[in-house]
Amino acid sequence: MRTHDLGARVGEAGQAKQPKREPDDVAAAPGGLLDVLRIAAFVLDDGGRITLWSPEAERMFGYAADEVLGRSGAMLVAPENLHRVVELFEQVTAGEPWAGVFPVRLKDGSTRQLEFRNMRMDDVEGRIYALGMGVNVSTVRSVETDLAISASLVEQSPIGVAVFDTDLRLVRANRAEEQITGIAAADMLGLSVSEIAPGVDSDAVENALRQVLETGRPLIDQQLVGRTRADPETDHAWSVSFHRLEDPSGKILGLAASAVDISERVRQTNEVAEARGRLAVIAEAGTRIGTTLDLTQTARELADVVVPRLADMAAVDVLDSVINGRSSSDSVMAADGSAQFRALAVAAGNDADGISAADPIGELASYGPTRLITKSVREGQSVLVRQVDSRTMRRIARNEEAAEVLLASGAHSYLAAPLIARGDVLGTLSLFRTHNPRPFSDEDRTLACELAARAAISIDNARLYAAERETALALQRSLLPQQPPEIDGMEIAFRYLPAVSEVGGDWFDVLPLKDGKVGLIVGDVMGKGVQAAAIMGQLRTATRAFAQLGLAPDELLHHLDDIPVTLGGESIATCVYAVCDPRTGHCVFSSAGHLPPVLIPPDGHARLLDIPVGAPLGVGGVPFHTVEHTLEEGALLAFFTDGLVEDRRRDIDVGLSTLLALLEGDHRPLEQTCDLVLDALHHAPDDDVALLLARLRRTA
Repeated sequence: MRTHDLGARVGEAGQAKQPKREPDDVAAAPGGLLDVLRIAAFVLDDGGRITLWSPEAERMFGYAADEVLGRSGAMLVAPENLHRVVELFEQVTAGEPWAGVFPVRLKDGSTRQLEFRNMRMDDVEGRIYALGMGVNVSTVRSVETDLAISASLVEQSPIGVAVFDTDLRLVRANRAEEQITGIAAADMLGLSVSEIAPGVDSDAVENALRQVLETGRPLIDQQLVGRTRADPETDHAWSVSFHRLEDPSGKILGLAASAVDISERVRQTNEVAEARGRLAVIAEAGTRIGTTLDLTQTARELADVVVPRLADMAAVDVLDSVINGRSSSDSVMAADGSAQFRALAVAAGNDADGISAADPIGELASYGPTRLITKSVREGQSVLVRQVDSRTMRRIARNEEAAEVLLASGAHSYLAAPLIARGDVLGTLSLFRTHNPRPFSDEDRTLACELAARAAISIDNARLYAAERETALALQRSLLPQQPPEIDGMEIAFRYLPAVSEVGGDWFDVLPLKDGKVGLIVGDVMGKGVQAAAIMGQLRTATRAFAQLGLAPDELLHHLDDIPVTLGGESIATCVYAVCDPRTGHCVFSSAGHLPPVLIPPDGHARLLDIPVGAPLGVGGVPFHTVEHTLEEGALLAFFTDGLVEDRRRDIDVGLSTLLALLEGDHRPLEQTCDLVLDALHHAPDDDVALLLARLRRTA
């Protein structure tokens, strides 16, 4: 197509209304660099006269078009430079372009350095012209400096820099970006983020780029984690920032993305956070483990501390020999090298699928000599399996079925820490990771062993306490009456309920005396454990001996008062003793610092007897007093220790009021009354409870 044809068609197109079209490569918006440079253009004919004059030339030289058109170009230069200008003009019109810096004279008489690009031009008639284009030297140098600085900084920067166009396709990348991606810059041109780095969350990156492209608001210091071709086997972390690129006129050119590898910083931060987390777990263990002297509760507290902070599933297994009261050094292993355990606690995190593979709580489980849990207690060392396969799982789980359940639940890492206290191996703390993708580390092993050691002391204390409690309870029960005695004219019923935590020294007795009388006593030795039970036994034996002498209640208490002192320490006991004659209903009472009994006469109105309290046994030097009461046929006496009516959750007055209300109008069988009172007042007492009921039934 010839030029005048293209012009004609353009003219024709301008006459008709055309539909609006999206910008294309031909009609694309101009860039902004030429606006910054502001190029002045003018044309000289072959005689050196100015024939064309641009608006930028007007601005730069100060002359309007009508002031210069048709005049010699010599007016634009100083006289001393005219000779050089003539030479350059001849050179250009001869067809040799010239570029360089040359001083020009402005309309106000001042001079300015311009950088020129001059070249020859020909028209259709063969006439020759010279085209001159000039730019202020300071403007050119400023742009050149900016470009040089930008290019140098981008290329030499240790920060990865990538430039994307508005279609989010890469158009430039520096060397640091090549090192991050593992791809040469030339090979990245035109690629999208997902094509450059498929190992990162490319969707999130591209969404962020679109957001910055649309809003113009940069995103700074966004953390990105993933893998690239530069290191495909390792996760890296980068701090990335996104900025929109615009030219001076505001045209959107694309986006710039910068990335800094912060993997080491993240690793160090994570290590510090993990160290703090481990310290927090240890601190938490100090407050949560060993809150009671109950063996099972202590094991459960240990399991609850490690899940989910350290493991997704945990089991606490104690050697059966330890539970039975023997030192672990006595018989840890059987003759064939196996070991027997009892599971005390199991805990699991969000998904409890694998918990069914654990040994049932309280049941005996035997593990052979090749099992990892057996190895841990045999050697007294932790066992760490970072990556558990099916073969190794069979050395961990109790059977094949349990191994399959654990593998199906995602168990992939295993850690066993021995429970060692006072040089004895008590059992193991077994840990699994199922949902946490990270295998157990050496730091996790250290933490698990620390927690196991702390818990082992509490478990051993609970074990020793349980053994002592059983001894005290056996002694206590052996010293107390087992069956109510047959007493003419009187019905007897009693109950003894040991404390949940620690056995005390409560006692009671029914003593057949001479002349058909009967002695009734309830007492409480201050203190707990075997010592309190032993003192109680001696007091009970002495009471039986003194009672057979026919001593009055106050005299009997006087003789008992010396016994706690002879036992050493600061032993003190309280008791209330009564001698009753079932034939007449006459009763004599004396108290040594004990709560008075409850009397329920036939009319059913329950009340506490008014008895002089006296000092506890063991105080010494304080006289005891008696009080007499005559019981009617069917009257009921209720003797009890303070554990029945007092605990940490309520005041003793509340307990006494409740007891009186329960006994009010009581005509039930005595065994039923005992059960009613204990069920109402205590299910798990903090202190021992002794209850003795005696109802007068005169014989004909």
